[in-house]
Amino acid sequence: MISPVSSQFLRSLFGAAVAAADPLRCVPPHLPWPPPGRTIVVGAGKASAAMAEAVEAHWTGPLSGLVITRYGHGASCREIEIVEAAHPVPDERGRDAAGRIGKLVSNLTPDDLVLCLISGGASALLAAPAPGLTLTDKQEINRGLLRSGAPISAMNCVRKHLSALKGGRLAARAWPAEVVSLVISDVPGDDPAIIGSGPTVPDPTTREDAIAILREYELQLPDRVWAFLASDAAETPKPGDSRFARARVELIATPAQSLLAAAAIAKAVGHRIIDLGDRVEGEARTVAREHARLALQAVAGTVILSGGETTVTVTGSGRGGRNCEYALSLAVALAGHPGISAIACDTDGIDGSEDNAGAIVTPETLMVAREHGIHPDAYLNNNDAYSFFTRVGGLVITGPTRTNVNDFRAILIEGQ
Repeated sequence: MISPVSSQFLRSLFGAAVAAADPLRCVPPHLPWPPPGRTIVVGAGKASAAMAEAVEAHWTGPLSGLVITRYGHGASCREIEIVEAAHPVPDERGRDAAGRIGKLVSNLTPDDLVLCLISGGASALLAAPAPGLTLTDKQEINRGLLRSGAPISAMNCVRKHLSALKGGRLAARAWPAEVVSLVISDVPGDDPAIIGSGPTVPDPTTREDAIAILREYELQLPDRVWAFLASDAAETPKPGDSRFARARVELIATPAQSLLAAAAIAKAVGHRIIDLGDRVEGEARTVAREHARLALQAVAGTVILSGGETTVTVTGSGRGGRNCEYALSLAVALAGHPGISAIACDTDGIDGSEDNAGAIVTPETLMVAREHGIHPDAYLNNNDAYSFFTRVGGLVITGPTRTNVNDFRAILIEGQ
């Protein structure tokens, strides 16, 4: 049987992964030199407020600015304004703050510096609709994409082409100022053009790509959205555009670094590591079944680690994010195996739109469910993993971590 000590061990691995991406630790080594002119700090994402706090604590010289973060993810800053707004579906606060950021980076000079702080969540938080589109349009598109099961790269391709700031448009506005972007990655592959929909990065995708994605996932949109995508105004700045000549990006924290931090903890107590990497994608329940097969074949004393971003194609009416869905599917596939436990959590501390980071699975999970007449398959089919773990136990609740390097999963094999 899995002891409570094993659950604590799994939580310690998750804690190490989160700590490796702490903005207070990752931002200071990457700060640029102050410019001869003004320093304007802007940004968006679940980690952006903590990043701004780290900037203020280590910056020498005057600065000002505004960053947008998710409700509950704020920080105390003196010079940089923090605005909290809705995620994953944007709201008026996000739209209005994004509009103000657009004005802050306009009409700058070559002596000025724009320090842009970007982390996961920026795509929804930096909600400045393209001319002719509305916040309602953005909300409907976000809801549709979230339910579609589309990967983050596809979602952000669409978002870029409907935005006034994403897809490199923020850096284009800031020209000829220097633009330095400090980025915490939450996407498989760490492509800065995908992270937060790349507001300061040239966009290699096209409006035709965005149209193809919307058609593939059969999203129903207002005619004005289709009309905008068909126009030249929907096209984003491309690689080679001279307005990016003074823009650079530094990745200051990545999912791979967090997996390495967790692996170090596990190795220190003698465990063998199987690292599946930080680019795992696919339907959460399908990925879980694949990982269960690996776990059932692994030798005792093994820890299987993985990151990335799974998806959930929502067909039911239940509650729960992708990590809870993964955990429930894993529990079903393991069928109460007496030597295996696991944790699946989002490193931002919020799985989807609930109050938990994810869930822990132990051999007792299904046993408790049976004792209470709870049928895990029914909850899984209804996309209701949050309710399942609420009833049987296992929810991991950390509150907002104020960072975000995507999903973290660890499977502990103690016996076969």
